[in-house]
Amino acid sequence: MAWTYTWNPRCLLAATVFISLFLRTQASSAATPESGEPIQEISFDQALLQPPVSAYETSVFPSNENDFFFSPLEELHNALETMQTHYFELWIGTWPGAIDWTAAVMGTYVSASLFSLTRTMDYILPGTTSIDGQRIENEVNKYFSQAVAYYFGENAFSIRTQAYDDMLWVVLGWLENIKFIKLHTTLHYSRGLSDSDFGWYGKQFRNAFAHRARIFYDITTKGWSTELCGGGMTWNPHLEPYKNAITNELFISAAIGMYLYFPGDDITSPFEASADDDMDLPPAKPHDVKYLRTAIDAYAWLKNSNMTNEKGLYVDGFHIRNYGKNGTIGTGKCDVRNEMVYTYNQGVILSGLRSLWEGTGQIFYLEDGHTLVRNVIAATGWHHRSSAEKESQWAGLGRNGIMEEICDPWGSCSQNGQTFKGIFFHHLTLFCEPLPLVAMIPGRTYRASKAEARLHAESCKEYAPWVSYNAQAALKTKDEKGEFGMWWGHRGTRERDVEESLIPDGAIDYRNNASFLLDPLWSGSQPFSSQNGGTTENAKLGARRNPSQASSTSKLKGNWDRNDRGRGRTVETQGGGVSVLRATWELINLYKNVD
Repeated sequence: MAWTYTWNPRCLLAATVFISLFLRTQASSAATPESGEPIQEISFDQALLQPPVSAYETSVFPSNENDFFFSPLEELHNALETMQTHYFELWIGTWPGAIDWTAAVMGTYVSASLFSLTRTMDYILPGTTSIDGQRIENEVNKYFSQAVAYYFGENAFSIRTQAYDDMLWVVLGWLENIKFIKLHTTLHYSRGLSDSDFGWYGKQFRNAFAHRARIFYDITTKGWSTELCGGGMTWNPHLEPYKNAITNELFISAAIGMYLYFPGDDITSPFEASADDDMDLPPAKPHDVKYLRTAIDAYAWLKNSNMTNEKGLYVDGFHIRNYGKNGTIGTGKCDVRNEMVYTYNQGVILSGLRSLWEGTGQIFYLEDGHTLVRNVIAATGWHHRSSAEKESQWAGLGRNGIMEEICDPWGSCSQNGQTFKGIFFHHLTLFCEPLPLVAMIPGRTYRASKAEARLHAESCKEYAPWVSYNAQAALKTKDEKGEFGMWWGHRGTRERDVEESLIPDGAIDYRNNASFLLDPLWSGSQPFSSQNGGTTENAKLGARRNPSQASSTSKLKGNWDRNDRGRGRTVETQGGGVSVLRATWELINLYKNVD
């Protein structure tokens, strides 16, 4: 179905014009503080706004004959509709092709997309006389109803036995839905979140969503231990201790998300298989400071864990040397580092950093986030786009300015790997949410000065051309059914450059080849048995070969569709398209008026 509704046409037109101009202009100069706020009083690191010329070309989006203009809002709707029409089954309340954790991520994308769509609309219900408003409300209700169906279709009992990161995706997903419920009701229903009969029907599900988020968050706290590495979350309780970036980043983002968005929970059912099943849970209050303290401590550990490489990117994680030898904990330190770099490890922490700033008022959280974003952009080869010699060379997270997983050129991405890029863009979008000038929760959260809010906005505005460029690349992978492919950067990639895209020394790509988990380093002395629906163990694989063992020549010759290789087009690759298009719309729409 074509998107024909009127989604705040002034915003849509402005954004379309803005993107057309933005793709042909130079980067903005550093922000000028509001009148009366001297520049020397700004505590935000201004260097974040103006990267060195050696790192980025002066023209952030050079003219390119292959560029094309598009409406990000319309494309977002089309991508979301395709994802839900082609991959979601209402009668079972899930995406049958997904595994448990990727389904949780797809649910998050639906809620996040609705969050974006609802704030583009100008109407108030009930009583609106706008036909367009009523049609749009019907469309939103359709997708929200599918999100509700997923609440009942989610494999909640099984996920409780899986890895801690699996559980944390669940927490973030339902917190995202709670945020949408609050926003949609506040914007479009005159009686807001009261118990009035005139409120939006969707608010009745908030308590159930909050309960699930709370239960899964509470289970994951068992993964934090100071016995090994002085702290940090363990990835999977069924394997040898492995303290990895994603589990710790998720824990940070979930903890601070619980502090900011969890509305409280008075459901007493433990919903957890344990010896205490007969014991009722105590009520949980909103904005509990214990969540804030946990997030602060967890990020302090991560920041000091030596989990970033020479490019400033997060590697995957740490083993403990000699763990289990002679029944000991070995060194007890995180001293065997897996150098593998994945895109999602650079993303999830961003939403946590944005929220940590809001919960503490400490600017260094935003500075750390902007530094990471710029490191990521550089690692896609964005600063080499004007160099024909270097443009298609692997830069660490992509080439020619387009984000890639290292498995992309080989068509060997597993179900895990196919999900990663979308996760990065989702959390980048959350990070770039404008800083509030009024505290969201008086007495609990902080507001930004006008200067700080402007500097954050200017930084995020500078990311828009790169995000838009990736959205264009993703759109070019769509087939005749509107389904997105995995490898966004396949056009113009040379065979010899693919040959150079090898896994780094000291890296184990276990996310795309689960057979690595059979090694005693991961499984210990006991035979490894997979957990139902687990994060990596049961992820459907593309090719089982290490990319360095494959031949790119046979893969790149000819005119056939490279994105039909391996797992092909899936709900996970479609979700990646939804996510990058939403990021494009949000960055352009939110900051189109920032000078």
